[in-house]
Amino acid sequence: MTSLRVLLADDHGLVRSGIAALLVPLEGVEVVGEAADGAEVLDLVATLAPDMVLMDISMPNMNGLVATRRLARDFPGVRVLILSVHADEEFVREALRAGARGYLLKDASPAELHLALQAVSAGDLYLSSRVSRTVIGDLFEQPRRGGVGATHLTPRQREVLQLIGEGHGTRAVASRLGLSPKTVETHRAHLMKRLGVADVAGLVRHAIRLGLVSADQ
Repeated sequence: MTSLRVLLADDHGLVRSGIAALLVPLEGVEVVGEAADGAEVLDLVATLAPDMVLMDISMPNMNGLVATRRLARDFPGVRVLILSVHADEEFVREALRAGARGYLLKDASPAELHLALQAVSAGDLYLSSRVSRTVIGDLFEQPRRGGVGATHLTPRQREVLQLIGEGHGTRAVASRLGLSPKTVETHRAHLMKRLGVADVAGLVRHAIRLGLVSADQ
């Protein structure tokens, strides 16, 4: 593997430290920084210019899926390898559609992590050995079963849903996104109709299911 500059993104400091400890001994791999949420990822990519981001999905403020989508748009040369606890096919499809080049589960062995780094750095797609093969077959097809995935919400709807899932009220969401409270209420009403829920608790459950927030938040 040629020299590879890696940025770690996870909201748990101990997890970042553990991953860094696995990467440091690898020849040609340099950990150039750590981020605790997606917004910090974007800031650090702009200043540190890493080759790759090891990205968690469930992070506060801006989750890994949104951050990956923005990296693909603004920094297309930076490859993203998702490192997540979520093994569901929906999460894998959402991540790859967002622009990730690999998806590795957090219970993977150090050897598989090394293999994934090699594959993604070489421009290949890498999926964890536990991820179903059917993901690739229908990756770019429209989902045929019921339900709404995160990619079927607008970027603004995803942002509103994440903040609601994190427990922020209407005025707090409005302040964070630079919107009026009335506009936030409109987005919330549209989300409830789109997701088929009748209350905020239902929106929170969907935010967790779609990986926009973690259950322990």
